Amino acid sequence: MPYLILPLIIAFPLLELYVLIKAGGVLGAIPTIALVVFSAVLGTLLLRWQGWIALQRVRAALARGELPARELLDGLMVLVGGVLLLIPGFISDLLAFLCLIPAVRRLVIRVFVPARPPSPPPAGPDRRPRILEGEYREERIED
Repeated sequence: MPYLILPLIIAFPLLELYVLIKAGGVLGAIPTIALVVFSAVLGTLLLRWQGWIALQRVRAALARGELPARELLDGLMVLVGGVLLLIPGFISDLLAFLCLIPAVRRLVIRVFVPARPPSPPPAGPDRRPRILEGEYREERIED
């Protein structure tokens, strides 16, 4: 696995640079720079919005007494999208926007996380508390 990561670390910036140079040749330098800045600003706004929604979903799951595994993975994907937006380039921006689209996140999470097991019903006023009955006796031990 580490042998696969090193070539990716080297190849990804080179691929980003290649795409930026090609886009600059077609569009010109100023429009290319403007597109990179625009996508970063738009991505930052989407990141804040989607991050807030993910946080609210985690809080709601916790309030229901559920383990917020899917919601935390959703938030993790939003975070990965935010980190990708920090990398200048069109490929990283495309991957970041895919991470910020809720339908894509749900699809990726559905692939990697199995369906939720049914959760126990929440305790409420209509449910009586569980009472355990028993007997006890005191014994004194004398030396």
